[in-house]
Amino acid sequence: MHVHILGICGTFMGSLALLARQAGYQVTGCDESIYPPMSTQLEEQGIRIFPYDLQALAAKPDLFVIGNALSRGNPLVEHVLNQALPYTSGPQFLAESVLPGHQILAVAGTHGKTSTSSMLAWILEYAGLQPGFLIGGIPKNFGLSARLAKKTTQGQNQKFFVIEADEYDTAFFDKRSKFIHYRPQTLILNNLEFDHADIFASLADIQRQFHHLIRTVPSAGHIIVPTATPQIEEVLDQGCWSTVCRYGPGGQAEAEDSSNDSSCFTISHKGTIAGRVHWDWIGQHNRDNALAAIVAAHQIGVPLTTACQALGNFQGVKRRMELLASYPDGVKLYDDFAHHPTAIAATLRGLRARIGDKNFIRAVIEPRSNTMKMGVHAGKLAPSAASASEAVWFQGPDVSWKLAHELEASPVPTRLETDIDALVRHIVQTRRPNEHIVLMSNGDFGGLRHKLVQALGTPL
Repeated sequence: MHVHILGICGTFMGSLALLARQAGYQVTGCDESIYPPMSTQLEEQGIRIFPYDLQALAAKPDLFVIGNALSRGNPLVEHVLNQALPYTSGPQFLAESVLPGHQILAVAGTHGKTSTSSMLAWILEYAGLQPGFLIGGIPKNFGLSARLAKKTTQGQNQKFFVIEADEYDTAFFDKRSKFIHYRPQTLILNNLEFDHADIFASLADIQRQFHHLIRTVPSAGHIIVPTATPQIEEVLDQGCWSTVCRYGPGGQAEAEDSSNDSSCFTISHKGTIAGRVHWDWIGQHNRDNALAAIVAAHQIGVPLTTACQALGNFQGVKRRMELLASYPDGVKLYDDFAHHPTAIAATLRGLRARIGDKNFIRAVIEPRSNTMKMGVHAGKLAPSAASASEAVWFQGPDVSWKLAHELEASPVPTRLETDIDALVRHIVQTRRPNEHIVLMSNGDFGGLRHKLVQALGTPL
C-alpha cells in the first residue's frame, strides 16, 4: 500500500512516515519547508520527499495522510478533495494502523514533551521492554524519532508505545487536539500554559481539550501530574476517573538536587530514597521531566533504581541544548528548540547554574512560533532572557508586531536584527573567549546554525 504524506517534514508527520515505512507501507511525501534534522532522517530511511507539486501524485498513492499544516486552498488538498481520493489525518492513521495492541504511555503539556517522552522511552528500553515510540524530536539514544515496538527480552506479551501527545489540532477537517486519538493507559501532564494562540482563544479552551484527553484514560490507568500546578488541578476538577500520581514537592515522588545545576539529584518515593541520577543534563526543568518519566515507568513495573540508572546513560535529544561546536578559544555553540518564554527562561537558567555568574551567555532568539509571531507573549519575551549576558533577537518578515518596543524593557543588553547575515557578522565581530552562544528557535532559523558553525572558525 502506497501512503503519501502531505506535510511530511513536520516533527509529527515525519515520525509517522518512519513508522509507516517500518510497518511495510510504501511511503512518499510532500512539504514546502525541507530542512534537517527531519529531512535528513527521512532521506536516510529511503523516503522520497517532493515539493508541493501535483507532479508528485503521478504514482497515484492509495491513501493520503494530511498534516495539520495544510489547509483549504492548498493545490494538493484541493486535488484530493475534487478527485474524491481517500485521505485521513496523521493521528487517525496512527490510531488505526499502529497503536492497536499496545499499552500507550503519553506525555502531554505545554513544555518538555519531547524531552520527557525521550527519557521515558529510553528508561523502558534500558529495562528491556523495547517500546515503540513517536517523538517530536530525535532522541540520541535511538537515532530515530519513531519506531515500532519490538518483542521484549522479558518474555512478556505486552507491547508498549511512548507517544508525545500534542494539543495542536489534528487537521483542517478535524479540529480536535491530536492527543484525543491516542487513548493512553498512562498519561503524563507535566505543565499547562497558554500557547497556540492561532487555534486557541484562551487557556480555558486548552484546558477543555486536556479534559477531553483525561476522559479517554481508563479507570485502571494512571495520570501523572506535578504538585502545585493550579492549571492542571482545574482540569482534574472537571472530572477524573483514573488514579492520579503526583510528583514534586509534597508528592508521592520527589527529587532533591545534589548539585547547583540539577546534574545530580536524589529520587525519593513515598518518603524513602529510591535512587540517584547523575547525568550530563542541566536545569530544574530537565530534573522535573526526569521525575515524571521515572514515575510513569514505575507504573508499568520498572523498578525506580533501574529508571535512575537508565537516565545516567541518557544522551539527550537533538536540538535540545545540543552542543553544535566547541572552538579553541573556549567558545561553545548550542542549539535549542525553545519557543515559549517559559522554555527560554528555564533553558538559560539551567546553563547559568552550570557555568556560574561570571561567564558570558549570548542568547540568540527567533520568535518563530505562531503565538510568538502574533505578539501574544508581549511583556514576557524580554524578561525570559534574564539569565543571559546578552540577548540577540531576530525579527523575521512575518512577525506582526514591533518587537523593538518589547526589548526596551529588557533586563540584559539587547540587540535586534532583521538580517541573518548581519546577525552572523555581529556575533563573529563581538565574540568573547569562553562565551556560550545559545541559538533558540523552533525552525531552521534561516540556516543560522550552519552559517555560524563555519563563521566562528574551525571547531575542535
